[in-house]
Amino acid sequence: MHPHQRGRSQGVVVRALVCDAVSCSVVELDAKVQSVHALKRLTDEGFFEGFIAKRPEIFRYQLRATFPNGETRQFFDPYSFLPTLSAQDLYLFNEGNEHRVFEKLGAHPREIGGVPGVAFSVWAPSAARVSVVGDFNRWDGRFFPMRPLGASGVWELFVPGLGAGELYKFAIRTQSGRVSVKSDPYGTFFEAPPGNAAIVCATNEFKWSDRDWMDRRKAEANQLDRPISAYELHLGSWKRKPEDNNRPLTYRELAPELADYVVEMGFTHVEIMPIAEHPFDGSWGYQVTGFFAPTQRFGTPEDFAWFVDHLHQRGIGVILDWVPAHFPRDAFALAEFDGSHLYEHADPRQGAHMDWGTLIFNYGRNEVRCFLIASALAWLERYHLDGLRVDAVASMLYLDYSRTEGEWIPNKHGGRENLEAIEFLKQVNDLVHHYHPGVMMIAEESTSFPQVTRPTGDGGLGFDYKWNMGWMNDTLRYFAKEPVHRRWHQSDLTFGMLYQYAENFVTVFSHDEVVHGKASMLFKMGGWHIPEKAANLRSLYAHMWCYPGKKLLFMGGEFAQSREWNHSTSLDWHLCLYPDHEGVRRLVRDLNKLYVNEPVLSRNDYNPNGFRWVTCHDADANLIAYLRMDVFEQTLFLIVAHFGGATRSYSVGVPRRGFWREVINSNSEYYGGTGLGNEGGLEASAIERDGFAQSVNVKLAPLSTSVFRWSAG
Repeated sequence: MHPHQRGRSQGVVVRALVCDAVSCSVVELDAKVQSVHALKRLTDEGFFEGFIAKRPEIFRYQLRATFPNGETRQFFDPYSFLPTLSAQDLYLFNEGNEHRVFEKLGAHPREIGGVPGVAFSVWAPSAARVSVVGDFNRWDGRFFPMRPLGASGVWELFVPGLGAGELYKFAIRTQSGRVSVKSDPYGTFFEAPPGNAAIVCATNEFKWSDRDWMDRRKAEANQLDRPISAYELHLGSWKRKPEDNNRPLTYRELAPELADYVVEMGFTHVEIMPIAEHPFDGSWGYQVTGFFAPTQRFGTPEDFAWFVDHLHQRGIGVILDWVPAHFPRDAFALAEFDGSHLYEHADPRQGAHMDWGTLIFNYGRNEVRCFLIASALAWLERYHLDGLRVDAVASMLYLDYSRTEGEWIPNKHGGRENLEAIEFLKQVNDLVHHYHPGVMMIAEESTSFPQVTRPTGDGGLGFDYKWNMGWMNDTLRYFAKEPVHRRWHQSDLTFGMLYQYAENFVTVFSHDEVVHGKASMLFKMGGWHIPEKAANLRSLYAHMWCYPGKKLLFMGGEFAQSREWNHSTSLDWHLCLYPDHEGVRRLVRDLNKLYVNEPVLSRNDYNPNGFRWVTCHDADANLIAYLRMDVFEQTLFLIVAHFGGATRSYSVGVPRRGFWREVINSNSEYYGGTGLGNEGGLEASAIERDGFAQSVNVKLAPLSTSVFRWSAG
């Protein structure tokens, strides 16, 4: 097991446990004449000991073992190698400032002194013993017990002869004597449930071909106001292989098909729901057990890198949903990792998530913050991701989130804010921006917590963008009403502008809106028949794409999927054969192209001077009209949205004389509508309206949105 010094002049004692061996010897490697020293077998299990006289404290040797079948094996003793972590590594980790701890803890193929092997290390400060177990030692914790590294709480061992592909776990004996077998918190690849063993995997060997993309991304690092239209998808249910037992596509199968579709549709990014390893499909990836590992469901880590690389080469950014808010209670993962509440709070008023039955990270513990920061940075470095959408931020910010009186503990000032989580979010945002300029940090945050998207130096949380949940809820509430009732709910369309420029918003219709009985986007719409619902949806999307804010739409919504999203089946792509569905898809495609190609719409979202209401008070007409414009008002778009059920003509004031070309009409026959519109555009007439000296008379089909672009002649 390890050579032990027995006096400076006498020599060393060598002990080894070699399962089932009948004999074992020490073979010196550096001696001029090869020396072999037999060890005495002390137990039937294969425990050997021997004394070697007059040897230095450190000398290179191997063990040679003979087994009952006559086989002889010669191998390096793991305990003859010095620790692979330095005192500086451990100090920074315990301090919470080892930003590259993902390169230190876990399992890493390495070569030490010319000897290949795997360096294992794990943080388990309350453990009485930690062993690395796997097929290589029959999953027996008596072999390869790891070394505790001082007071750091880290256990370490280099095992020579191992390499990529080995399955392993950590067998942890608690102070009470109970042994639990845990997956590696820093594991980079895992086998499928129910085994859940980590797999040794080198994550730095993929040859990237996206240098042009990465250079452009870095050059745009300070341009927050740029075209971003994200297509959110769940990799397991976008498309499946019905001819192959309805299995999901792999990372390498997905990438070309997805890239073709996203390029055709004009989206700038894809946002993928969590692919960090998770045991339960029904969690959609939001209950993570492998915070550093792409799920094995669709391939290897190298396959996922290939997926990202391919999309980058096609000009598509990749955003990943990241979940630092909580983790599941699975016995093989983080919960009570070393027999203590290590990653979570001991008190359920702080450590138990009431809604999801999960556990909340202890953000006040340095090593836990280090773990989570390392997770964020590792995804960005290893897989070149362009953004992290941070899930459930509201649940992190508030100690009383989804709790009643008596179920939570106030902070040190007596308030409800989770001060440790707030500091963690600031730190991770700053570090991501420091190490990876151009990467976006996006908050899914549903409250009015201030300055979520303002720099930390100005007192903000440091996110780049925030999902606009208020606009989404108000707008969907309005569109769920029948047109005849909408006059009483006009404020749902207009209230959001009161806070629109308080944050850098992303306007979203995400997966959360099309599950659990909430209905698909199509069936959220008012109306009794599919054509009427489709007209509502087209008018909503045209309004959404012209309204200030970056864009996100969940898969299936772009072609008006009828049923709710089901994570275990493919989207209903056959619906695109029908005009009501294919028309919506064509509209979304054209809206994306208009948005991306017109700077007034895509690089002007966070400029309050780029938006102006024309009319928003005519509730009886179910109508709003507004302008999107540049600071010089030389490029002008007029959006007239009519959400009523009648056909009407309506005069709308405009700031310029000239021709207002109709560039989008959601009622076009091409999009599945009736075709009623404005025959290509309107000439402004000298009739005062809405505070302007001229106006246009717009023909408005029921449930339609028209977009006009001004030209001088």
